[in-house]
Amino acid sequence: MSSRKIVQVAASMPTSDGAGVRLKRALGTPRVPIVDPFLMLDEFSSDDASDYIAGFPNHPHRGFETVTYMLDGRMEHRDSVGNRGLLTSGSVQWMTAGRGIIHSEMPQQEEGLMRGFQLWVNLPAAHKMDPPRYQDIPPAEIPVVEGEDGLWVKVIAGRYGEVVGPVGGVHTEPLMLDVKLPAGGEARFEIPAGHAGFVYTFEGEAQFGGEGEPTTVQCGLLGVLGDDGDELLVRSEQGGRFLLLAGKPIEEPVARYGPFVMNTREELEQAFADYRAGRLAT
Repeated sequence: MSSRKIVQVAASMPTSDGAGVRLKRALGTPRVPIVDPFLMLDEFSSDDASDYIAGFPNHPHRGFETVTYMLDGRMEHRDSVGNRGLLTSGSVQWMTAGRGIIHSEMPQQEEGLMRGFQLWVNLPAAHKMDPPRYQDIPPAEIPVVEGEDGLWVKVIAGRYGEVVGPVGGVHTEPLMLDVKLPAGGEARFEIPAGHAGFVYTFEGEAQFGGEGEPTTVQCGLLGVLGDDGDELLVRSEQGGRFLLLAGKPIEEPVARYGPFVMNTREELEQAFADYRAGRLAT
C-alpha cells in the first residue's frame, strides 16, 4: 500500500454567516474553492456568546447536503418538512436538502463554549431534486475506536478497519473521521480508490504523507490530498486532532450562489424563482 501525499496547504479564513455567527472557513474559499464532492467546511468555536447567539435563522437550500458536527454546545434544528431536533455535544446532523428545504439552526445556550463544523457536500445532477432527507445521529450511535497508544478515532461515515459509521445512503460514499493522535503517535487510514479528500487540523499539528517527505498541517490549516495512494499515513510529534474527509467525485459542472448549488445558471435562477414564489419546499 502507498500513502497519499498533501498537494496543497491553505489557511482557513475568518468570516461570518447566518445572522452574524463568527467562524473560520477552511474550504469554499478563493484559496481552495472545492475538493469534489466537498463544497465548504466551516469551523465555529467560541465561548463568547456574542459570536454565536444570533444563530442561523430560517434559510433555504437546494441541490446539496449540509452536515453539522457539534463538538461542544447545543443547537436546535427546525425545518420546513416537520423535522425538529437538538444537536448536543458529539452529535451529527446529515441533511440532504435535495429539491428544497427551509431550515434554521439556533443556539440553545446563552453562555459557554459553542464549537463544531458545518460541511457542504454536493449532490449528483440526477439527485439534486430528490425529496429532502434528514439523519439526526446522537453521540451514542457514533462509534469510537481507541487504541492502546492513545489513538482515538470517531467514525462518522465510511469505515475505519472493521468499524462502520452510522451515516448511510449518501451518493458520494463519504469517509468522515474525527481523529486524535497523542504526541509521538502514528496511524494509517485506508482511502477508497478514486476518492478525493482533505484533512483539517483543529488542535495541535500532524504530519501527513509517506515515509520520505511528510507535510506538517498545523492547527487552522487545511491539507488537500493527492489522488495517488490507497492509504494515509499520519504522525504527530506534539499531538493533534483533525478531520479526515474523502468522497467519490461527482465530476459535473457546479453552479452555486448563496444557499443553492446546481449544475447550470438556469437551474440557479429557477431555484431563486421557486423560493420567491414559495415553491422551493413543496
